[in-house]
Amino acid sequence: MEYLNIILPLGGVIVGAIASYFLVKPKSKIIEEAAQKAAEALRENAEKESKRIIDDAKNYAKQLRENLESEEKKMHERFERMQEQADARLLKREEMLDQKMERAEQKKEEYEKARIEFEEKKEELQRQLDIQNKELEKIAKFSKEEAKEELINRIETETEKELAETMRRKISLIEEDADKEASEILVQSIQRYASSVASESTVTVVKIDSDSMKGKIIGREGRNINAFELLTGVDVIIDDTPGTITLSSFDVFRRYVAKIALEELIKDGRIHPSKIEEMVKKAQDKADKLLLELGQKAVQDLGIVGFPEQILKLLGRLRFRTSYGQNVLNHSMEVAYLAQGIAQELPGADPDVCLKAGLLHDIGKAVSHEVEGGHAIIGKEILEKFGIDEKIITAMKSHHEDFPYESIEARILQAADAISASRPGARRETLEKYIKRLKEIESIAGSFPGVEKVFAIQAGREVRVFVNSREINDLEAEKLSFEVARKLEKNCEYPGEVKVAVFRESKYEETAK
Repeated sequence: MEYLNIILPLGGVIVGAIASYFLVKPKSKIIEEAAQKAAEALRENAEKESKRIIDDAKNYAKQLRENLESEEKKMHERFERMQEQADARLLKREEMLDQKMERAEQKKEEYEKARIEFEEKKEELQRQLDIQNKELEKIAKFSKEEAKEELINRIETETEKELAETMRRKISLIEEDADKEASEILVQSIQRYASSVASESTVTVVKIDSDSMKGKIIGREGRNINAFELLTGVDVIIDDTPGTITLSSFDVFRRYVAKIALEELIKDGRIHPSKIEEMVKKAQDKADKLLLELGQKAVQDLGIVGFPEQILKLLGRLRFRTSYGQNVLNHSMEVAYLAQGIAQELPGADPDVCLKAGLLHDIGKAVSHEVEGGHAIIGKEILEKFGIDEKIITAMKSHHEDFPYESIEARILQAADAISASRPGARRETLEKYIKRLKEIESIAGSFPGVEKVFAIQAGREVRVFVNSREINDLEAEKLSFEVARKLEKNCEYPGEVKVAVFRESKYEETAK
């Protein structure tokens, strides 16, 4: 900046002089000489000042270069010191690592040596034990397996009483806690729902105004009644009972269609095969609409939405199916209520899944007479076909143990189904099946050694077992009741529970002479 301050005024003076020369153009020689002298003086001064500035710049550059060289030297020395320190630390770490590896190798060698010594001692001990066992077998005249079996049998005999008492006490505690909790859950679920008792019927009675209508229904050579029975699949019973015609079939839906068709034929009065076919077709269409209405009403009563129309029709068809006199649709709704109630009492269970699965668990029965296979398997295939939620299918498919239990909802549904089926008044059985079940219970209980008599009483809800007091003691009698109960659970089907009571009685007789 100092050099600029000097150069700029000088430049201005020179420019001014030259300008004055050309502008004024003095004619005087004196003025011209003076101007030349002034210009030379200025040029000399400028040269001197320029030389001084160049010298100062060279000195400044030299000093700057010396400073840079000095700073570079210091940085180089500092870098060399850091490099030396890093090399020293690295060398120290390598030495420590080498020492650790040496110690590890030493420990490995010591471990391998100790392992070999242990194996040798183990083999030596095993040889000694084998020699001792052989000597003991020679002395005792027992093999190792025979001695082991004899020891176990002796311990079992000596501790049988303690084992039986311990088993009884633990079973009692477990049953007490389980029964208490289960009872609370089931009572709270069952008390929310009440249903009517079952009634089973295989006939439907149609009223007629005049017995003369019976002749029309029969037709010439029985062609009308034969056509009607062929189209509807029911038996038409026309007897001497005044004012009634009886329709007989185990299929309630067929009886319903036949009843509608017969009532329409009676109203119309024209009865012949073609008219019968027309009325049966109309009755079937009317019945199909009723199926959808029944299915819709069932889901509305339960507060369920989202089921496709095909599922609703199958649900409606369950209204015309019975199981031991119990209406299947009513049973399904009852199971849905019970399953939902139980799920609401148990943590981790989904009440909505239980409700829907309960309603759909027997849907396979709607077509089980038309499709081969168990109704649980058929129902699973139906629900998969119509895209029902997988959780619902998982819960419903195991209610008869056709599939393994895969969720807590499946367990709940199985319990709800058993409750609905076994409650008092839920179902009716034929006399033949009832007697067969009682004989099966007595046969299973009588298959155990030491049993003299068996009586199934209270409609098969209790079985009394009388044993020989000389062959079975009190502890064995308690064990026998447990084994009989487990075998009944495994091999016999029955509603509700079966109580097993074992009786042991000693009787002594003597004759006085």
